[in-house]
Amino acid sequence: MKAPTIIAEIGCNHKGDFEIAKEMIKTAAEYCKVDIVKFQKRCNKELLSPDEYNEPHPHPENSYGDTYGAHREFLEFTAEQHAMLKKYCEECGVVYSTSVWDLTSAKEIAALEPELIKIPSACNLNKPMLEWLCDNYKGEIHLSFGMTTKEEEERIVSFFENKNRAKDLVIYSCTSGYPVPFEDICLLELKRMCEQYADRVKAIGFSGHHLGIAVDSAAVALGAQYIERHYTLDRTWKGTDHAASLEPDGVRKLARDCRAVAKALTYKNEDVLDIEKVQRNKLKKNQIKW
Repeated sequence: MKAPTIIAEIGCNHKGDFEIAKEMIKTAAEYCKVDIVKFQKRCNKELLSPDEYNEPHPHPENSYGDTYGAHREFLEFTAEQHAMLKKYCEECGVVYSTSVWDLTSAKEIAALEPELIKIPSACNLNKPMLEWLCDNYKGEIHLSFGMTTKEEEERIVSFFENKNRAKDLVIYSCTSGYPVPFEDICLLELKRMCEQYADRVKAIGFSGHHLGIAVDSAAVALGAQYIERHYTLDRTWKGTDHAASLEPDGVRKLARDCRAVAKALTYKNEDVLDIEKVQRNKLKKNQIKW
């Protein structure tokens, strides 16, 4: 099996601090040994209604502003800053990507020509945004299936097929919760998705919001070619995503274990492997042949 691609989702865990974002990139690349880091981009006044923008944050202890809109703006980087982050990723030897939450953000990030753009579960039914990306962006489009019915999944994949972009599409099994209890991860959805879509899209991935790293290796065994996890430098930092994120050592171990499992997912190419022959000659030498 091909080694899975490991994605460390920084999201907004940088706390709106550009230098922390750069530190997270460097740590993910050099210490955690991931393949891709992912941010988020929102045009908050497009995404939120005026009432949503001006109301208090539902969890004030995690807010970076007096209103939810002010909180979200505090955590946003500009398109120019994203261009600098992309350049820094290239210097660190890791791929830059971003989740886009609205059409304006999709256009801003597509202009940077990243290798891939992610569509979060919350936005996978935003047809105008998907249509614009299919028509104007030439890279891979990754899309999560959290909070999505099977009928909607089929509609999304068929849409990409009709746009002749399905072979650029990576779809992710996902349960949208922060954090998700193990019984709600529903890993066997990966098996269903592989059976239903593996020959129709570029690849199948797993986007997890659970605790620990055991589940991710199992996802690889079930066919996930991309593993995406939220990543933070400190799970005690203020913000709603940190509790469902992995710290650097967790991401490093996850990448190590997922790659080890992928390497182990083979059949024997001969009845007795070379590594076994020495032991066979030593341990079975006195046994009568049948």
